[in-house]
Amino acid sequence: MTIDIKKAQDVYKDAGESVIFTTLMLKHENQSEEKDAIAEFSDMSNSIINSMRIRDPEAQVHVAWGFGSNAWDYLFPNSPKPKELENFKEIKGPKYTAVSTPGDLFIHVRASKMSVCYEIIDQFMGILRPITTVEDETHGFRYFEGRSIVGFIDGTENPAGVESMDYTLIDEKQDPEFVNGSYAFAQKYSHNMDAWNDLKTEDQEKAIGRHKFSDRELDDDEKLPNAHNIAAKDEDGGVEHKIVRMNVPFSDPAKNLTGTYFIGYSKDFAVTNRMLTNMFTKSDRLLDFSTPITGNLFFIPSKDTLDKIAEGEY
Repeated sequence: MTIDIKKAQDVYKDAGESVIFTTLMLKHENQSEEKDAIAEFSDMSNSIINSMRIRDPEAQVHVAWGFGSNAWDYLFPNSPKPKELENFKEIKGPKYTAVSTPGDLFIHVRASKMSVCYEIIDQFMGILRPITTVEDETHGFRYFEGRSIVGFIDGTENPAGVESMDYTLIDEKQDPEFVNGSYAFAQKYSHNMDAWNDLKTEDQEKAIGRHKFSDRELDDDEKLPNAHNIAAKDEDGGVEHKIVRMNVPFSDPAKNLTGTYFIGYSKDFAVTNRMLTNMFTKSDRLLDFSTPITGNLFFIPSKDTLDKIAEGEY
């Protein structure tokens, strides 16, 4: 089996204008009933997505959903398991910790309109609500010019277009049972925006490693040693490895709660994990203004795998 973009979920598209991230926990009350509901959801989810694309063809709907490690073990105890699917292990750095938090099911919906995101999640939850509880629900949005909430262009180093599937889709050499699947790492940060905005623009640029307005990279001698675009890079084996990021801001401005929802898709979670390890062991300067609230790893099945789950083959 070869990589086929048509058989993959939307793990290589743009971040979207409006976004809903939903993390659910299975109730663990009746394994047979919960597995049946997941089989139904695996069967119906693509129909719900396609229906919405017909109802609103301009909405640019993209959806990916998947399983945490504990959920896979609970639902499919006698079936093969994606090789890198495990509970995320927290990363303790000298100053900050990348926390690990629970998550059985993960849904990532984005579209040009929040009403479309709402409709999809509402229909999804019509199937999932009886067997789950909500661990987290976050509504994100596209900020001006696609900038992060701290004011810099986001996703500059992302692989472009179809090229991105080379970084996100599992191939036969990696895991022949789960070709065209992907790993998603989800991490929610809150920001101290007052402290960040108190910095001069040139100090923000040194912290990120790029010019704020033009997005050009600073010369190495202009950056801080722990600048974000240094600390968050993975150059294992002397080669730069990439993932596809679709980060978006979220905010409850009246509560002074503003942050970034980091979502990274990859065919090899080890790459993402090395990036995170670098960030936290090198005390990435951005972490002085950013507190991780969640940290979960999920497997995003291919459409072929979803068909097997729907047919009870797992």
